[in-house]
Amino acid sequence: MSMIRDLRAVVRPSRVSLRKPTSTSGASYDTTRDPATPSAVVDCAIYRDGVRVRSDRPLSPHEAMRQVRRDGGFVWIGLHEPTEAEFAGVASEFGLHPLAVEDAVQAHQRPKLERYDDSLFTVFKTIHYVEHDRLTATSEVVETGEVMCFTGRDFFITVRHGGQGSLRALRHRLQDDPELLARGPSAVLHAIADHVVDGYIAVADAVQDDIDEVETEVFSPGRRGGVSRGVDSARIYQLKREVLEFKRAVAPLLRPMQLLSERPMRLVDPDIQKYFRDVADHLARVQEQVLGFDELLNSILQANLAQASVAQNEDMRKITAWAAIIAVPTMVTGVYGMNFDHMPELHWKYGYPLVLSVTVAACVGIHRVLKRNGWL
Repeated sequence: MSMIRDLRAVVRPSRVSLRKPTSTSGASYDTTRDPATPSAVVDCAIYRDGVRVRSDRPLSPHEAMRQVRRDGGFVWIGLHEPTEAEFAGVASEFGLHPLAVEDAVQAHQRPKLERYDDSLFTVFKTIHYVEHDRLTATSEVVETGEVMCFTGRDFFITVRHGGQGSLRALRHRLQDDPELLARGPSAVLHAIADHVVDGYIAVADAVQDDIDEVETEVFSPGRRGGVSRGVDSARIYQLKREVLEFKRAVAPLLRPMQLLSERPMRLVDPDIQKYFRDVADHLARVQEQVLGFDELLNSILQANLAQASVAQNEDMRKITAWAAIIAVPTMVTGVYGMNFDHMPELHWKYGYPLVLSVTVAACVGIHRVLKRNGWL
């Protein structure tokens, strides 16, 4: 199989279940930190000629880097939410820039790409769709995390924040393709970028379903009197907030992906660089989709508010119409309730039924006129 087919097969896999790590790796792959272990390192491995070097015991970053400098290859270290003290030793061992180290520890960074003398620092925001039976005013639609990547000549370091965005399955898939891993740390960087963007595509499809549900309720709800009653605006606002969170992850990442695909960089293999164009293209399409979500939700919100306003006006018209009908008997009975001694037909035996008949006829006539004009 050519390198191109291998690359696409590895970094753009179909949806498959995560398998257990093989025994040939020499170490386990635990994506969560053991509370009894002070270290934030969840995996540390050496790759030489695209194959993971076996080890009888877990390697420390210092030991792994010493072997790499002696025998060649590169080291891939994965960390999960390290503290400043836990990351200090790794930063010192690999000569990471203090500004990048500060960003990696504190998290909550915008997606970006920064170039330093001997390394690239890349920040990705991971997006996870939160399943829910029905969208409410407090539903969490997307959950974000972060993956920071330090790419060097002979090392690759990932710092992950948040409960989502595990890279365990991705590491397994890469280890199944030694030809790709032999390209070095830049191959891992591309695989992570593609993995993150693929996650965006899946989340965008799920968010589209939520927007379609709200749109259907706004424009095709149960009707009363021919006027739409609208839906709870808080639900639309909540969905807009979640889409905004999605946009904050997608939009800033487009420029870094374009730089990685267009500008030659000595830390990025030329054969790998061309594949960043594919990632940038998919990311651009997701960005257009998310921007479309935002505009569509604005339109849905405005339509919903307009429908609510029309429904309120319709209610007021009905109330006014009934008030006009009730005004006729109120006026007549009010006049007769004044107890005059001398009133026309006051003592006539047909006076009472005549007044009732005239009142009823007047009310029926007003009702028919209002009904014909659409007020009732």
